[in-house]
Amino acid sequence: MVLHISATNPEHPGLLLSLPWQLPLQEWPEDVLVPLPRGISRHVVRYARAGDEVVAVKELAERPAVREFELLRDLDRLGIPAVDALAVVTGRTDAAGGYLEPVLITRHLRGSMPYRSMFETTMRPATMHRLMDALAVLLVRLHLAGFAWGDCSLSNTLFRRDAGAYAAYLVDAETGELQPRLSEGQRDYDLDLARVNISGELLDLEASGALHPSVDPIEFGTEICDRYAGLWRELTRTSVYPAGKYHYIDRRIRRLNDLGFDVAEMQIESSPTGDTVTFVPKVVDAGHHQRQLLRLTGLDTEENQARRLLNDLESWMATQEDHTPGDPPPSSRLRSSRGYPHTTRPEVLAHRWVRDVFRPTVRAVPVELRGAMDPAELYHQLLEHRWFLSERAQHDIGLDTAVEDYVAHVLPRVRDAVPDAGAAGPAAGAAGTPAAQDTPAGGDTPAAGDTAAGRSAAAPVRPA
Repeated sequence: MVLHISATNPEHPGLLLSLPWQLPLQEWPEDVLVPLPRGISRHVVRYARAGDEVVAVKELAERPAVREFELLRDLDRLGIPAVDALAVVTGRTDAAGGYLEPVLITRHLRGSMPYRSMFETTMRPATMHRLMDALAVLLVRLHLAGFAWGDCSLSNTLFRRDAGAYAAYLVDAETGELQPRLSEGQRDYDLDLARVNISGELLDLEASGALHPSVDPIEFGTEICDRYAGLWRELTRTSVYPAGKYHYIDRRIRRLNDLGFDVAEMQIESSPTGDTVTFVPKVVDAGHHQRQLLRLTGLDTEENQARRLLNDLESWMATQEDHTPGDPPPSSRLRSSRGYPHTTRPEVLAHRWVRDVFRPTVRAVPVELRGAMDPAELYHQLLEHRWFLSERAQHDIGLDTAVEDYVAHVLPRVRDAVPDAGAAGPAAGAAGTPAAQDTPAGGDTPAAGDTAAGRSAAAPVRPA
């Protein structure tokens, strides 16, 4: 047989050819493998280095490999948080010409860890609630897009830090089905599978002594259903308002935007008597703030990071006085870019903010001290540190001063506390991560700077 690599990028086949495809995945040498945590799987899965990238390699039959490859690409087109499918390798044979199973290759999500690995750290229940919030949001996004997962579990989900909260990512799409719309029965069945799988893995962790003694595996499995139901209800419910109270509709839309969802279209009907108005939003996938930040600045970030960066951008714009006479104030110009009549000024100012504020601030932190933090998460951490220093000093501390203090007092302790920072990001798996408000979508989560490693020793404790 001839080795065949079907890849999404012309550069990938060349990088992947260096891997030992003539060996069963279980026998790959240590020099090509990357020791990253992974969940349990029915297939052999290994992390390997291909050029500058770390990839996940999974052995399975050709038909399901190709099917999962296409499903992951479909999810990417829909903007669903899932791992990137890179290639399918078929035609593998060993040195004697014997048949070897094909493999599916996906890109390792930098700074992420499997949910199961997090639960193995005997984390506090409050942190587990935050993880469940992120998982509920992921399930809702999948179902809104018409995707029935069929195998949601702690091992098949990755978490990644998102401005102090957690963002969940789908890993295994082998059993998934993508349809134009899911029925209520299909959603309930998918949710029930998630409940059973999550409770089962928690029971397994409990038996090994890795689960916090106060956690009930069955209750936590049920909790994902409750959190999902609350979020789904908020996103899809019909609202009836008194006639003339149209600002109620605007408030509802803003609340959906705050949850990270957009309203693609809406149905508004008046009652026969004209005294009430019925409002039915059509909600599309999450990423409202992501898309706004990307359009304004070109920065591609997580949702909570985007929300925080947009707030900082708006505050910075309010200090700029170069608008021409008759222009609206900077804050309203930014608001216009986030849902009101369009103007060109926000894009110009946003470009200047990236050039003069965001990039210089990030570059002021030495690369070797950043660990797995991407620029957006690093900037968020610096904003949080500035807040703590300002609270302590009772006056505003400049960003330059905050960067100097962060580099001198915070990052060294983060690196000492997390030896393998390249795998999970600074303090990503720390059991001391604070709890979020237990809302279905994560709500107003505490910032990442609230972790013990995320503030200087003299910084005050931020009120809950």
